Amino acid sequence: MGKGGESSDERFRELVHRQSQFVFRVAYAMLRNAADAEDVVQETFFKLYRTNAWAGMRDEKAFLARTAWRIAVDRLPRRKEEDLDFESASTAASPEAAAITGNMNALVRQRIDALPQELRQPLVLSALDELTSPEIALVMGIPEGTVRSRLMRARALLKEKLAVVMDGHNAK
Repeated sequence: MGKGGESSDERFRELVHRQSQFVFRVAYAMLRNAADAEDVVQETFFKLYRTNAWAGMRDEKAFLARTAWRIAVDRLPRRKEEDLDFESASTAASPEAAAITGNMNALVRQRIDALPQELRQPLVLSALDELTSPEIALVMGIPEGTVRSRLMRARALLKEKLAVVMDGHNAK
């Protein structure tokens, strides 16, 4: 390879180093499984390298998020067969606090999972606090106004579902 190939490879390595955690967060938000998310990261960067699609990216983050999102969505039907309600390790100070935190996280995760897919996906992407409405629109291939309305509906529905559960706990 000539000098141009080496600089291209170096630029790609820098891209991977700079954005792999972001791609992981997008994949993990969709799949909720670290091993599957890591597979999506590898597949995303392998696909971009193989096709040289990364060289023409205009908006790096949106392009990577869209690619990872599509790969993760393709894996979702297989994931539904597995148990999505795993308990993750907690850094809470006491077993009681860990149980409360774990239960609350599981409750929120269940309510998000119960949202219709068209509302859940933009909510998950926005929850990364890395993607704006225009970026989510680009990732999902829908108008920005649609993203904003879906986010608003998803948040309202989630708030309503959580309020019902919390009112039930407070009534006891």
